[in-house]
Amino acid sequence: MNSDVKSNCLPNMRRQLCAAALLLPLGLSAWAQTFPSKPITLLVPNPPGGLVDTSARLVGDAMTKVMGQSVVVENKPGASGNLAYQQVARQSAKDGHTLLVSYSGYHVANPILMDKLPWDPKELTPIGLATIATNVIAVHPSLPVNNLREFITWAKANPGKLNYASQGNGSVAHIGTEIFKQSVGIEMTHVPYKGSGQAIADVLAGQVQVFITTPPSVMQHVNTGKLKALAVTGKNRHPGMPQVPTAAEAGLANFELDAWVAIYAPTGTPAPVLQKLSADLKRALELPESRQRADTAGIELRFLSPADTTRQVERETADWTKAIKAAKITMD
Repeated sequence: MNSDVKSNCLPNMRRQLCAAALLLPLGLSAWAQTFPSKPITLLVPNPPGGLVDTSARLVGDAMTKVMGQSVVVENKPGASGNLAYQQVARQSAKDGHTLLVSYSGYHVANPILMDKLPWDPKELTPIGLATIATNVIAVHPSLPVNNLREFITWAKANPGKLNYASQGNGSVAHIGTEIFKQSVGIEMTHVPYKGSGQAIADVLAGQVQVFITTPPSVMQHVNTGKLKALAVTGKNRHPGMPQVPTAAEAGLANFELDAWVAIYAPTGTPAPVLQKLSADLKRALELPESRQRADTAGIELRFLSPADTTRQVERETADWTKAIKAAKITMD
């Protein structure tokens, strides 16, 4: 190529590249303006019932009103949440129409506990935190205890006689109860279930005696006397069970255990779509009916921006890694 041709080509190439660069954000902006173009699916890694499913249905209904497009909930439990995580992270279109309802027990614990995950946390991008819930230490009323101190004393005097339920290996209930066991020096046998529904059924039947879980699973049963609530694991008492003390009030200082639910999209989803989803999630959580439903279910609405959600995960990952190693927790 001679010098004259080069001199003519280079400016032309620059103009073409500049034009393409200018058109790119316009294309993305137009994409965001037409989004969503079809119903949005919220994929839930848990079966119906419990914090995650309850949060998903609240968010889905509220975002339907805000976005003017149907937001439907699809339950896909299994493999300690990994089936749903894998589908969103690696198999779903990166267009914002399939989102993951992420549970802290899976999102934080699975990468720590499992050597081979079928998904990578980097393959998911946060839309925002949606709900958070304290946990409650609930026991079957057949146990001859009325408060947390009596429970710990009885458990120490009867080693090996207690079973505890969880929503599955790696769940907050699993790891949190193991940390609880280590902190008070008692022995209990882990009985994992595929979600809160099956777990609570066996706890109510007395086949399993202990369940540390979120209020939506047990609040009704506590208030009707079918279960005893010994303590809640947050900083404050729960408004739906004001008679139940915090763990600190019950004599167990420095034991706190919360669970959260956040919404994630596949990494690679266009930024304008992510921004719209985050803004609409925030608006959805601010609806008066969302607050009313959350209060009834015993959960707290707490929106965090994508950046703050990432920081939350990073903090908990550091804390849980230390706790899991100290308690020598492994997958059953």
